[in-house]
Amino acid sequence: MDIRDLLSGDVAALTEAIIACESVSGDEKTLADAVESALAGLSGLNLHRDGDTLIIRTETGAPQRVILAGHLDTVPLPTTPGSRGTVPPSWERAEGEDLLYGRGATDMKGGVAVQLKLADDVAAHLAAGGSLDRDITWVFYDHEEVEASRSGLGRVLRSVPELLDAEFAVLLEPTHGVVEGGCNGTCRAEVSIPGVAAHSGRAWMGENAIHRTAGLLSVLSEYSPQTIRVEGLDYREGLNAVRIRGGVAGNVIPDSTVVEINYRFAPDKTEEQAHAHLYEVLGSAGITPEQVRITDSSAAARPGLDHPAAQAFIAAVGGEPMPKYGWTDVARFSARGVPAVNFGPGDPLLAHTDDEHVSAEALRACHQALHRWLLGT
Repeated sequence: MDIRDLLSGDVAALTEAIIACESVSGDEKTLADAVESALAGLSGLNLHRDGDTLIIRTETGAPQRVILAGHLDTVPLPTTPGSRGTVPPSWERAEGEDLLYGRGATDMKGGVAVQLKLADDVAAHLAAGGSLDRDITWVFYDHEEVEASRSGLGRVLRSVPELLDAEFAVLLEPTHGVVEGGCNGTCRAEVSIPGVAAHSGRAWMGENAIHRTAGLLSVLSEYSPQTIRVEGLDYREGLNAVRIRGGVAGNVIPDSTVVEINYRFAPDKTEEQAHAHLYEVLGSAGITPEQVRITDSSAAARPGLDHPAAQAFIAAVGGEPMPKYGWTDVARFSARGVPAVNFGPGDPLLAHTDDEHVSAEALRACHQALHRWLLGT
């Protein structure tokens, strides 16, 4: 895959080429190779690779450094027949807009395409003798759409954290082209419900573990998630069962069931406080701590929009800041003391859907806004 020749052209065409390179989590190498090939040798850019994560940096000695970051991977392709949010991508003209359909169109290959085009813009600017008000680090990383322990960004933060030192960071996650501050935290837990196995023809001899989930599911169904204001932004929480497994055969009363739960918590809480709330809710359903196993957890991030770098960014790109309801890697930067926001093309509500798509105009508008911020034109 060769995308080098597309860098100086339309960012929408570049996005199409990037979507066409399938990169479900764990299979990012082909796309990472293409990004490396496209950026290698561009004027004034230094490249470092760690697995399938690429870090590209200018080193002009500017007084401030900023980061533009985005992940290369996507969730699995849709399985519903006729789904358009898949690979290869396709175009449709609707209501006066050119819409690009394909897996990752919003989450977040549109943002990755904008990053790449900006790298080419900056390289051309430097080659022409231009200067920068801010040095720039671009990060293209693997394994974002899976458990936090596999994150390419997390791996780099452990192995070469100095490459990610900066005064401000922008995650090009889809935000409809407005700044989204902070993010909700997330934690996943498995709740084990025991039973007693028996022949289904003599069900009275056992205890049906699937039936015993009723109390837990009822509590979750009736749970009222909070909306919590943090630094002027309203974050909506969520606590839901997302998966259930149990049973061994069609004629056996199941002796165990596992319910997987996902809690999305506002940035007013630490991870420890979020876990305590989860245990409290589960306890109201008669679940003991011994039945609960936390399988994945990531901290929330406060908005931090009062930081001077964030204020300057908002002034440059415009719009009214909003909260980020999902979890993003702004939390990793925030934990290191680097103020970070989400800003990218596309509707976040379309992420992971069967008809995932982004408009060509949204891609161009995002590129133009970030170009103004970085280069002033």
